Amino acid sequence: MTPEREQRITSVLDKRQDNLIIVLENVFDPHNISAVMRTCDAVGVQDVYVLNTRIPRHKKWGAKSSSSAAGWLTVHQYSDAKECFSHLRSRVDHIFTTHLSTDAVSLYDMDLTGRVALVFGNEHSGVSEEIPAMADANFIIPQVGIIRSLNISVACAVTLYEAFRQKTPRDNMHNAACPSHATANY
Repeated sequence: MTPEREQRITSVLDKRQDNLIIVLENVFDPHNISAVMRTCDAVGVQDVYVLNTRIPRHKKWGAKSSSSAAGWLTVHQYSDAKECFSHLRSRVDHIFTTHLSTDAVSLYDMDLTGRVALVFGNEHSGVSEEIPAMADANFIIPQVGIIRSLNISVACAVTLYEAFRQKTPRDNMHNAACPSHATANY
């Protein structure tokens, strides 16, 4: 390994956010999971929990959409929601779900600066009925269009970047957004 590569890996690992965890409940499409993983890596999230209570355990992620992000993350797989949430409770102070309901608060009114787990549900049915009862609060991403939901990977990206914005001091935002070695992939 070259010294430059080792320095890059060390720099990235130093910026990991061990106080932010993503949970994907019964997300069916491996490409959606891979897209979420890529965003997790982009904002420094290390841990992704994949909870499958209604679908088989995933064997691999969509390689084309993840850009090998799964190899840089810690992926925890669970088939029991209570066991998953018990483990989450030992690591975070708050668990938030995203679910269209009357008790949902706007993502932009939430404090995401502490130790937080964010739960996203199935592409078609959202989080299962038992999940909001195990969480501390429920949020939505405000929208003004007719369709009231986003693709799981897009919803997760919007939420992760809001958490990243809240967790990153203003003077570090420019450095995070514009590193001297950044390249654009269009």
